Amino acid sequence: MESESNFAEVTGNKPMDSAEKRLNELGYKQELRREMTMFKTLAISFSTMTLFTGITPLYGSSLQYAGPASLVWGWLVVCFFTWFVGIAMAEICSSFPTTGSLYFWAAHLAGPKWGPFSSWCCAWLETIGLIAGIGTQAYAGSQTLQSIILLSTGTNKGGGYFAPKWLFLCMYIGLTVIWAALNTFALEVIAFIDIISIWWQVIGGTVIVIMLPLVALTTQPASYVFTHLELAPDSTGISSKPYAVILSFLVSQYSLYGYDAAAHLTEETKGADKNGPIAILGSLGIISVFGWAYILALTFSIQDFAYLYDPNNETAGAFVPAQILYDAFHGRYHNSAGAIVLLFVIWGSFFFGGLSITTSAARVVYALSRDKGVPFSFLWRKLHPKYKVPTNAVWLCAGICILLGLPILKVNVVFTAITSICTIGWVGGYAVPIFARMVMPEKNFKPGPFYLGKARRPICLVAFLWICYTCSVFLLPTLYPITWDTFNYAPVALGLGLGIIMLWWVLDARKWFKGPVRNIDAQNGKV
Repeated sequence: MESESNFAEVTGNKPMDSAEKRLNELGYKQELRREMTMFKTLAISFSTMTLFTGITPLYGSSLQYAGPASLVWGWLVVCFFTWFVGIAMAEICSSFPTTGSLYFWAAHLAGPKWGPFSSWCCAWLETIGLIAGIGTQAYAGSQTLQSIILLSTGTNKGGGYFAPKWLFLCMYIGLTVIWAALNTFALEVIAFIDIISIWWQVIGGTVIVIMLPLVALTTQPASYVFTHLELAPDSTGISSKPYAVILSFLVSQYSLYGYDAAAHLTEETKGADKNGPIAILGSLGIISVFGWAYILALTFSIQDFAYLYDPNNETAGAFVPAQILYDAFHGRYHNSAGAIVLLFVIWGSFFFGGLSITTSAARVVYALSRDKGVPFSFLWRKLHPKYKVPTNAVWLCAGICILLGLPILKVNVVFTAITSICTIGWVGGYAVPIFARMVMPEKNFKPGPFYLGKARRPICLVAFLWICYTCSVFLLPTLYPITWDTFNYAPVALGLGLGIIMLWWVLDARKWFKGPVRNIDAQNGKV
C-alpha cells in the first residue's frame, strides 16, 4: 500500500493503468503521452512489417534462385519458426512495457553481472537495424516509383523514362526527409496515418491478391507453383540446389520481422502490458496470412518466367513484380494503367512502412540516449516542448539513413548490403533478451498478463536458434562469381561497425554504462 501511494505521488495523484504502474516499478516515470489504443499500436506494428515492403523488392531474386516451389513453401517454413520468436517476445513485452524495449529487456533479464553488456549489445544491434530499415524502405520505395515513372511514360520499349542514379538518390533522400518531417508532429498524427496504412494494405492487398490472377490471361498450374524447382546458374552463378533453396528463403526472412514496433510504443499505449503482446502477435498473424496470399498471387500470374529478367522488357528487367503486373494488365487490356495503379498501392505500403520504422528508430535512440548510451545523449533525448516527441532523435536517424544511401551513385549492390545490415541488426537484437529469458532463474522473472510458464524454455530455444540461422544466411554471398559488383558488403560493414562498438565498450563504456538508468525511485517516491 505504501508503494502504491508513492506511485500516486510521483504521477501527481493521477490514476494509473497497470502498464504505467509497472513502468514506475521498473524505475521510470511517465514522460510520454499514454494515449495510444491497442488498435493504433497494432496499426503501427503492422505498418512497420507491412504487407508488400518485404516481399516485393526481394521477390524477383528469391524466385530466380530456385524457382517457385522453394519460394512458396519457404514462406510457410519461415512463418512457423518466426512465431516462436514472436511468442517469446510477447511474453517479455508483457512483463516490461517500456519504450527501451529490447535493450531494456536484455539488461533486466541478464541480471546485474551481465546486464550492462547485454543491454549494450542489444541496444546497438537494434539501433543499427532500425536505421538501416529506414534505408530499405526508402530504397525499395524509390525502386517502385522508378517503375511507375517508366510505365507512365511509355515503358522501356516505348521510350519511357528510366530514372538515373542521381534522381534515384534524390527520391531516396526525399522519402527519408518526408518521414522525418511527419515524425516531428504529435504522435496522434502518426497514429492516424498508420490507421490509414493498415486499411490501405489490407484492402489494397486483398484487391491485388484477388484481381491479379483474374486479370492475367493465363495462370500457372498448381503443379508449377507448388512443386517446380528451377535453378538459374547462368544468372546467379549458383548450381547447388540446397544453397539456392537457402537463398530463396531470404525474402521470407526479410519480410517477417518488425513486430517489435509495438514494444517501442508501450510507454504511449494504454494497458500496454496486455495490448503490447496482442499487437505483436496480431501484426504477425496478419502478415503471415496476407504475405503468403500475395506470393501466391504473383507466382500464379507469371506469364513467361525467363522474360521477367530480360533487360529489354517493359520494366528494363529491374523490378520483377512490376513486370508481372504489366504482363497481366497489358495482356488483358492492352495498356499499363492497371499495373500503374497497383504499383502505386505497393508504393504507398513502402511510404507507410518507412514512416513507422522512423517512429520506432527514433524511440530506440531516445531511450538509449535517456540512459546515456549514445554520444551527445543530452541532445538526442530532448523532447519537443509541445508535441512531446523525440524530434532530435528523429532527424539523427534520418541523417544517418541518408549517408547510408549515398553509395547509390557508384555501387550496384547497395540494397543487398542495407537489407542484410537491417535484418541482422534488427533480428539479432531479438536474440539477446530471448537468450537471457531462456537461461535466467524463473524466480527472478515477474510475469505480466501474457505468461508462457513452463513452455518458455523450449519456445525461447527454438526462437534463439532460428535467429542465429537467419543472421548467418544474410552474411552469405548472393551472387557468383564474387566481384566488386556482386560482393555482399554486409559482413565488412557490420564487422567494422560492431568492432568499433565493442572496442568502445572495452576501452570506455563498460566503466560507466550500467544499462537502463532509473529516473524514479519507487521506494521513496523521489524523482
